[in-house]
Amino acid sequence: MHTETTTSKLGVIARYQEYLPITESTPIVALGEGSTPLVFCPRLSKRVGRAVFVKNEGINPTGSFKDRGMTVAVSKAMERNAKALICASTGNTSASAAAYAARAGISCAVVLPVGKIAIGKLLQAFACGAKIIALEGNFDDALRIVRELGEQRDLAVVNSINPDRIAGQKTAAFEIIDDLGEAPDFHLLPVGNAGNITAYWAGYREYHARGRSTKLPAMIGFQAAGAAPIFYNRIVENPETVASAIRIGNPASWKQARAAITESHGAIDVVSDEEILAAQIWLAQHEGIFVEPASAASVAGLFKCCDSKEAAYSFQKIPEESQIVCTVTGHGLKDPDVITTQMKELKSVPATLRAVQRAIEA
Repeated sequence: MHTETTTSKLGVIARYQEYLPITESTPIVALGEGSTPLVFCPRLSKRVGRAVFVKNEGINPTGSFKDRGMTVAVSKAMERNAKALICASTGNTSASAAAYAARAGISCAVVLPVGKIAIGKLLQAFACGAKIIALEGNFDDALRIVRELGEQRDLAVVNSINPDRIAGQKTAAFEIIDDLGEAPDFHLLPVGNAGNITAYWAGYREYHARGRSTKLPAMIGFQAAGAAPIFYNRIVENPETVASAIRIGNPASWKQARAAITESHGAIDVVSDEEILAAQIWLAQHEGIFVEPASAASVAGLFKCCDSKEAAYSFQKIPEESQIVCTVTGHGLKDPDVITTQMKELKSVPATLRAVQRAIEA
């Protein structure tokens, strides 16, 4: 197996190869993904009365958790002599696929629902040289077409329907156990296409089976109220939410996510756009962690579990010594549009000490 550097930050394949479908003949395509911080959040913990850690996946190379799966998916695609990648995307997958395709030296096509992609993510895909197809439809339409193209042409589909993507993404669960020394009691995360909750549960189960942890967490997923097919148990034909990364009406990993929730004795719940945006601001202003709206669904869900009698899972009965992990999936700069609209117009002041002091005190 070829490795590109001898530093400790090689990526998830180098760190967890024994748990991944990687062989000596697999050409490794990596950008130093993984090893993201598991941040203890004192103010968040105080608010909910439990120890809360945030797994900050926005620190990955392209700014989202997608890189974990993409390094494995693209490496295996190269092993199979793929000439091009293709994906459907709400944004983060396109940015990641484009970057890893560039790294591998092959072309990449991304199919995106027109007008539904955060500009930060679209720019990433464009900058990395991807062929961008803006589809007059939603993500579910895009994925349907990509599936068909993957069957008809010599293209490697790198959405989460690709098992190599799930294999790479499960390494986040490994890292959490390695950092904590044990699995948490509860794991909260956003749910869109549902590949991530599927992957985390696979990772937790595998580490547990190998004796690396003595327990398994309850998996609690949160969907946006306007895009909540798993919660409502029906396909949402026209999903709508400010959280563009989870604006999906027919998740590819629906069945697997349901299994993860059931097997872990967890739950699926919904949070409103208002709750999502409030949690995004709260996390930034109280813990210094700036995430995109979809990422904040896990924190919004945490607040709901603690504060609302309508929550699908109530923390009222949870022992105070319990540990909770919230995954935040992408960096706030990938989708800053809502924050931008909330910013007040900056007005200049004279370059004097007195003027600056007045501005601070205003």
